[in-house]
Amino acid sequence: MKKKKLNKVIIADFSLLMVAIFWGGSFVVAKNMLTQISPFYYLGIRFSAAAIILAAIFYKKVRQMTVNEIKKGLMIGLFLFLGFATQTVGLVYTTPARQGFITGLNVVMVPFLYMIFAKEKVGKKAIAGAFLATMGLSLISFKEGVLNFNTGDLLTLFCAVFFAAHIVAIAILVKKADPINLTVIQLALTGVLSLLIALVFEQTPHLEPISFLLGMSYVVIFCSVLAFLIQNVAQSFTFPTHAAIILSLEGVFGALFSWMFWGENLTIKFVIGAALILAGVIIAEFRNINKEEQF
Repeated sequence: MKKKKLNKVIIADFSLLMVAIFWGGSFVVAKNMLTQISPFYYLGIRFSAAAIILAAIFYKKVRQMTVNEIKKGLMIGLFLFLGFATQTVGLVYTTPARQGFITGLNVVMVPFLYMIFAKEKVGKKAIAGAFLATMGLSLISFKEGVLNFNTGDLLTLFCAVFFAAHIVAIAILVKKADPINLTVIQLALTGVLSLLIALVFEQTPHLEPISFLLGMSYVVIFCSVLAFLIQNVAQSFTFPTHAAIILSLEGVFGALFSWMFWGENLTIKFVIGAALILAGVIIAEFRNINKEEQF
């Protein structure tokens, strides 16, 4: 690999690492925000604001949006909405660290969903990764021989399925479509659907202005606008396996921030289980870093 290209790959990989850090921090920030705002009002405000900011930045692109892009964006956006809806409601009932690692299972699920919809064969490494991740989830879910898999964990597991479907939908539908326009549509759909549900089923939140603005600014600017922009640009300069492995560190940073700022107790059993999940994710994605083989 030429030095110039290698430098671009390194910069892109470092940028994706920053995205993983942003998303890892979002678990703790969201957990704190959900003490003063209901889940769908939180999602509605977050993603509507992010969509408006992105649409303003890329105004010329958005003006040239095609009907085909709108259709594809809505289909992909539905999975994004379902993923964040189950994740955010689930976070009310579970801890940031547990949710971070369970969410990470979506990377292991991707090859199997891709096999179903694109009729591609699942490799041995994907199967081995799924086995390790399942072992890790079992360690996290059992406490003193009793199943400790609560409602929040179950919703987060559904969230992982929807995020995996989101990744597969992008892989299948992204051809001949502008990624920025697709991103704007996805964020807008998630924001609008969330606000509609909030207005019908949730009470108007009573907010603490300063803490709310600080928290919402973080998840909108760093975890939504910047994260999606960085991901779209960085992934054009690095390998898909690099991106998947680096972004899987989201769960690690989520656990670290949960321990540092939320006071979550990370037991040895939890750490071993989390390590197995992370190992499964890496093995499932590390099919061939040089040749970048398909699923």
